[in-house]
Amino acid sequence: MNFISVFASGSGSNAENLTVYFKKHPSIRVGLILTNNPKAGVIDRARLAGVPVKIFNRHDFYESGTVLAALREYRTAYIVLAGFLWLAPDYLLEKYPVLNIHPALLPAYGGKGMYGMHVHRAVIAGRETQSGITIHEVDSEYDNGRILFQAACPVAPDDTPERLAARIHELEYRYFPHVVEKWITEN
Repeated sequence: MNFISVFASGSGSNAENLTVYFKKHPSIRVGLILTNNPKAGVIDRARLAGVPVKIFNRHDFYESGTVLAALREYRTAYIVLAGFLWLAPDYLLEKYPVLNIHPALLPAYGGKGMYGMHVHRAVIAGRETQSGITIHEVDSEYDNGRILFQAACPVAPDDTPERLAARIHELEYRYFPHVVEKWITEN
């Protein structure tokens, strides 16, 4: 069995979508959810789905072996970032393949501080006619790894960040599990 550990900092809707998608998969499961936010909605979503949760702080992530020990304990083979906001440390990148989803068409609107509604506001302020999602491998820089998949949606002249976010979420829910599955089965 290929166990995925999913890192998330927020509501956890993408983590939940991955968990549901792989629940009956013959060779892939979400085995652990990790979060740096003790108030994140992903915690309740994971517990309702019966997936163990590990809450950690900055020291645990960057300076101790706590996170690595949890990944080993839950037999992690792959890491997926689903709304996780911290830069992946070298020890993770050296030991695991890591995938991320970003709510824009990289390389535009990526980098430190470009997440969630910040991205959607910037896309609208930039008068873009389209936005979308990018699913990419993770390297030592924010939103810089090899792009595996992109899907686009229109940005209307009168769009709000909230309306654009809703269309982006639809793309995430539709494509993210399939791209993760293909990435794992081809690795």
